[in-house]
Amino acid sequence: MRDSSPAVYIHLVQHMIETCLTFNMSKEECMEALSENANINPIITSTVWKELVKENKDFFETYEQKLMKKESMSEEETNQLIQNIISL
Repeated sequence: MRDSSPAVYIHLVQHMIETCLTFNMSKEECMEALSENANINPIITSTVWKELVKENKDFFETYEQKLMKKESMSEEETNQLIQNIISL
């Protein structure tokens, strides 16, 4: 069971990142929100994010272009959304 614990944690972080993506959050916004609201170390979020980018290059290229066209959410909106996600 111990061996699966890091894998389960990484899967949880991946799920939270995917949720951040649905809210059009940047990597930095996601790292900050998960750190503040879910106590996830930003280095962990960054590492998992980078692996997702490697596995889904086309998606993230399109996603980054989409983000550049939209205004970023305010910090308050971001924190509220993450609180809603965590409370599910």
